[in-house]
Amino acid sequence: MTTQQLTATLATALHAVYPAAEAEAIAALVTEHLLGLTPLQRRMQAAAPVPTAAQVRLPEVQARLLAHEPVQYVLGTAHFADLELEVTPATLIPRPETEELVQLITRAQAGRPGARVLDVGTGSGCLAIALARALPQAQVLAVDISAEALAVVRRNAARYAPDVQVEQVDILAGWPVAVAPASLDILVSNPPYVRESERALMRENVLAWEPATALFVPDHDPLLFYRRLATVGERLLRPGGSIWLEINEALGAETAALFAGPAFAHAAVLNDFLGRPRFVRAVRR
Repeated sequence: MTTQQLTATLATALHAVYPAAEAEAIAALVTEHLLGLTPLQRRMQAAAPVPTAAQVRLPEVQARLLAHEPVQYVLGTAHFADLELEVTPATLIPRPETEELVQLITRAQAGRPGARVLDVGTGSGCLAIALARALPQAQVLAVDISAEALAVVRRNAARYAPDVQVEQVDILAGWPVAVAPASLDILVSNPPYVRESERALMRENVLAWEPATALFVPDHDPLLFYRRLATVGERLLRPGGSIWLEINEALGAETAALFAGPAFAHAAVLNDFLGRPRFVRAVRR
């Protein structure tokens, strides 16, 4: 079996559960992972024989993918902001739109030396670690309610940003002990925001595999995390510090309205690269 045959064989099998283009993209990603190749190397080595060890792993990988397990969990890694992060079913799989949050914050911080950053609901640590690398003088704290997720964060941080601090916190009920009032420059979060009624719009592999506690909020109170984050930001952000949030695109105006009071200024809804309302930013007065 050659590299090209491995990719084509897997893509053909995956057509049973994925659209053709997605099946081919997943097959290419798996091939690269199994063989330790970059996308360019995979194409250049199309006729190279596949080592026996990779061929032996293929049936198990294929079976898990056909059972709708996300490829990132099958491989144990996800790409985010030029990082290859460990992910497990204890963590959400980082999305491309979340990378934009890193870019927005990095541009806003240009020319400002250092920053104290808090990432709430860190999951795999993708935001905290990417920001620590983009803002090398920053002090970054990543918090999450899940001990299992924080174990993943520690491993990812050890690889890419060893100075990132980690703390287990239920942000709805408590406060990070490592953060003093009015000391933060940046509060960032991608909290749960999918309403229970929106489950029907989501794909099977998300519903079956990704952690529900990191995704869903009740229909009767879809902004509960944002209200709490407004309170956290009011207490922990210094004057001029900013809060950056990923949001439910259907609730942009309602989310921004939580930051329209006397504690914050310049609350705005920002679009993602597809033109959808995806983020809210506000500044502590």
